Amino acid sequence: MTAKPGSVGATRECPHCRETILASAAVCPACRHHVRFDEAANTALATESVSALRVDGSIRHPEASEASEYTVVLTIQDERGEEMVRKLIGVGALMPGEQRSFTLSVEVTAATHTGLAQRRRLVRH
Repeated sequence: MTAKPGSVGATRECPHCRETILASAAVCPACRHHVRFDEAANTALATESVSALRVDGSIRHPEASEASEYTVVLTIQDERGEEMVRKLIGVGALMPGEQRSFTLSVEVTAATHTGLAQRRRLVRH
């Protein structure tokens, strides 16, 4: 389901990296570029953002074996367990002795912050 522009969960494309981001975002979480200036939203995001999930891990290739390949896939499921999104995040190779580290984080922000409310007022006028 796609949210309508100006509503909670609405998305847009980052003009820098072309990733799909929340329309309410002042900074793209993918490339970390500013996508709009909104001091009130930045202040609200800093105080209302909650790290709901963070997983750190690493894999190390054993010294005594041949090269290996890896694939990083992320899936998001709804409350019924139905897959909503499946994304291939990255692929690569590990040579003997090499290591890769991975971090998955989910930030949750109140949808009623000032930036969204201001955009709703602008859309109505």
